[in-house]
Amino acid sequence: MEPYDEHNQKLVSHVHPHDWVNPEPQDRYHMVVIGAGTAGLVTAIVAAGLGAKVALVERHFMGGDCLNIGCVPSKGVISAARAWSQRSRESFGAPPASGEGDFAKAMERMRRLRADISHIDSAARFSDEGVDVFLGSGRFTGPGTVEVEGPAGGATLSFRKACIATGARAAAPPIPGLDGVDYLTNETIFSLTERPESLTVIGAGPIGCEMAQSFAMFGTEVTVLDMAPQVLIREDQDAAALVQESMVQDGVRLELDAAIDRIEQDGDRKIVHYTRNGSSHAVSSTHLLVAVGRKPNTDGLGLEAAGVEYDEKGVVTDDRLRTSNRNVFAAGDVTHELKFTHLADAHAQAVIQNAFFFGRKKTGSLVVPWATYTSPEIAHVGLYEHDAEKDGTEVDVIRIPLDDVDRAILDGEDEGFVKVVLEKGSDKILGATVVAAHAGDLLTPLTFAITHGIGLGKFAGTIFPYPVQSDAIKKAAGAWRKQKLTPTIKKVFDLWFKVFR
Repeated sequence: MEPYDEHNQKLVSHVHPHDWVNPEPQDRYHMVVIGAGTAGLVTAIVAAGLGAKVALVERHFMGGDCLNIGCVPSKGVISAARAWSQRSRESFGAPPASGEGDFAKAMERMRRLRADISHIDSAARFSDEGVDVFLGSGRFTGPGTVEVEGPAGGATLSFRKACIATGARAAAPPIPGLDGVDYLTNETIFSLTERPESLTVIGAGPIGCEMAQSFAMFGTEVTVLDMAPQVLIREDQDAAALVQESMVQDGVRLELDAAIDRIEQDGDRKIVHYTRNGSSHAVSSTHLLVAVGRKPNTDGLGLEAAGVEYDEKGVVTDDRLRTSNRNVFAAGDVTHELKFTHLADAHAQAVIQNAFFFGRKKTGSLVVPWATYTSPEIAHVGLYEHDAEKDGTEVDVIRIPLDDVDRAILDGEDEGFVKVVLEKGSDKILGATVVAAHAGDLLTPLTFAITHGIGLGKFAGTIFPYPVQSDAIKKAAGAWRKQKLTPTIKKVFDLWFKVFR
């Protein structure tokens, strides 16, 4: 954990204390959890809270990706970058900024906040909550046992149920020359203390776009390479186009439809050779970030000994997160499903229900939203408009631009829209996409509505405080109601008001 300053020392003292002594194993645990990321932590603490005997095994840092190298540090960096951005200062009459920012201070702030948050995931806290915390490498030695190898020796944990929650790590694509180059991933970029002069980003997915735009805001010369024709290829084209335009305005150079041929190191510079539109090109930079996917952490777990099936996509589970060993579950990024912290949390709840209470909780029925924290953000839940078109699903689409929303206009955040995909002829919400400064927050009411079967029309009858950006949702509901005013109904109203004179 670099740099090993007071903040990272505090972090380590919480999530992997050097003086930690593993407890004596109990005779048999109701639940043994391998991996202390979000899925593992929630599974362990909820089970212990219910009275189960629980052991939690972690070989690295408790808190997993989210706390240490994912959600928490990335949002700290993104918030700092937004504070540095000067794109809208003049429209507010603010004085121009003078001088360069202090990148080291921005990164120190991130490390300080991460350390302050880390006590929530600390070994001491979980021990106090009744969880036996074992720091060391865990592997199955049979269908009902886990062996822990730690600094002070080994221990055998016998279990009734177990949960694999070992997460995933950054994947290295098969690019010639990459293994001979010093490059960054999401696991190392947050250790930077000096602002890169230039940065090449391979991958225009969520991590690549978030970091590319942030570092461009810091003043780094940034180039993004991707084989896809647009950034964030999973998103609707109109949504991705807004983010793409914003990234360019912030100084990001985009090289899309680009096939990477090879990478080489020339002194302290990394040179990426690529082909685009039939022509050969090269980009040179001081730093290289590889952001092209994740690989599940299944190595060294002894899954064969436990009779647990897995492949290159992760541990194979059924819809209730059971593995081929019916006493072993898997949750979070190590499984085949989407890799989000909030989904890992939901997985943990399902594991508890299905492992202990003969539950029938099916994860395939979960309504899972997600957000990419670019500026503006993109957030989505449910059915995409482009998927509906591809599948021939008949839908109604309502789109409210943010420049129709008073609060967005006043905040200078009117770049974006709220789009709701409805079942044809109904107000049943099948999906929604939001592009806005706070898209993740704006999406939440629509996610709630899909989860609980609430139609869009209900928002029209709900009083919203004024002015708020979520008024876009109420405007969408109003637009749907207006669509229901068919010519026949209009004639009935006209007749009624003639009589009602």
